[in-house]
Amino acid sequence: MRKILVVGAGQSGLQIALGLQSQGYEVTLMSNRTADEIRTGRVMSTQCMFHTALQHERDLQLNFWESQAPKIQGLGVSVAAPGSWAEGPAARAIDWLGRLDGYAQSIDQRVKMAGWMETFAQRGGQLVIHGAAVGDLDYFSRTYDLVLVAAGKGELVQMFGRDAERSPYSEPQRALAVSYVHGLGPRPEHPDTEAVRCNLVPGVGELFVMPTLTTSGRADILFWEGIPGGPLDAFSGVKDPAEHLSLTLELMERYVPWEYARATKVELTDAGGTLAGRYAPTVRNPIGRLPGGGLVLGVADVVVANDPITGQGSNSASKCAAAYLSSIVEHGDKPFDEEWMRSAFDRYWDTAQHVTKWTNAMLAPPPEHILNLIGAAGELQPAADRFANGFNDPADFENFFYDPEKTQAYLAELSGAGAA
Repeated sequence: MRKILVVGAGQSGLQIALGLQSQGYEVTLMSNRTADEIRTGRVMSTQCMFHTALQHERDLQLNFWESQAPKIQGLGVSVAAPGSWAEGPAARAIDWLGRLDGYAQSIDQRVKMAGWMETFAQRGGQLVIHGAAVGDLDYFSRTYDLVLVAAGKGELVQMFGRDAERSPYSEPQRALAVSYVHGLGPRPEHPDTEAVRCNLVPGVGELFVMPTLTTSGRADILFWEGIPGGPLDAFSGVKDPAEHLSLTLELMERYVPWEYARATKVELTDAGGTLAGRYAPTVRNPIGRLPGGGLVLGVADVVVANDPITGQGSNSASKCAAAYLSSIVEHGDKPFDEEWMRSAFDRYWDTAQHVTKWTNAMLAPPPEHILNLIGAAGELQPAADRFANGFNDPADFENFFYDPEKTQAYLAELSGAGAA
């Protein structure tokens, strides 16, 4: 029986650990917190998982909360008219809703990670509650057939060198501020449709609103992404959760008043329902070398960390776990050497490269052809739907998003079909 150590109990680490466990591997999982500490702690992220990522969970029968979580059927885009907020609340220049082919869901990671961790232990997995240092891994690499590092923060990440060619940004591109709330009203235009709302405020940043399931039931996430140094970059000194929410709403009233109108009665889900921070999007070398010569393989955002502007973090983590799981099982009893590690990562990068390209494009000011595409989607429903479904399969953006000529040809084709 092959022995595998997974360090880090997030989406990817737990999905791999539970997947390997179901295949009969001897798995040890290291977490720096207990399930109870996770469940009662601070929110860790925003997350909205689309069809393909959700299917990976279903394949492993880990979709424990699927019937309880809101079923997100659409993805809406609103754009504030540039400069319209100078004299008062902003006005909307664009507003549309794309329909998803398969529904998306968001489950607070405090709920999911705590539940999955307890399941892993109940099924006989060895759960070690301990933060791991490089020195620990040096020892473990000699006692396990494979060590996977899925802890995306802290000292361990430093083992994996930055891949400059694949990492165009060296500084954070957005200041992030999250609030989990109860009491958000429906959008009056589509009162019966659960949808993620992407609100773009040119030159200022973005507000995302997404329905979720949290520890206290159904809720919504209000998520500001502010351009550093701009008016939304205002949360770094804010420690009090009530003050954090108050500032979130104040900024909504000015820059996205159509969202603020349904948020006048919101309250935080719990004292741990806020989060603020920033990080530079980075792709790293997937193999970490230990002082004693051992090798470890980086997982998910340890090796590919994108800005959350495209909502891909938990989706990528799920897809990475699925790819690595297949690579491990297919490898049988052969050694997990450097060549295998590189091939396992390359298999994941086939998917991840499209996420990275799209996310980095969305962080930059949009070129004219993208503005035309987003504007046209308000008149051409198939364009709105295709853009929305790109969140599930970012590879499709190659066909109509980056190249002005492809975008123009696609819109001309749709307009012609509409006219016909």
